Amino acid sequence: MSHNHDHSTDSRPEHVMLDLVPGVGALVLHTGADLHGAEIEISPTGRDEDRSHKQVHERPVSGRSLYGAVFDSLPAGEYTLWLDGSPVRRDVAVAGAAVTDISIKEDHA
Repeated sequence: MSHNHDHSTDSRPEHVMLDLVPGVGALVLHTGADLHGAEIEISPTGRDEDRSHKQVHERPVSGRSLYGAVFDSLPAGEYTLWLDGSPVRRDVAVAGAAVTDISIKEDHA
């Protein structure tokens, strides 16, 4: 099973800017190195067909590599995360004006 869909696997050292306002938040998803380059999809709970995606990138932080994806500008609510067409995590709650920080390392080890 291939997770890389011919996207860049270059390291991403730049900062991520998030616009957090009432009713709109962000999700930072931590993964393992095994998902580097993979597309993770997200959909509002109950609307599985309404998906968007982000790519897992390597981000150097304090001399070590972290892997993850950042979903920005999400309306507050609950979401399902998808990998290769299968749900990885359901009912992920994203609050408005906040960053939700979760890991799927243990789900995919």
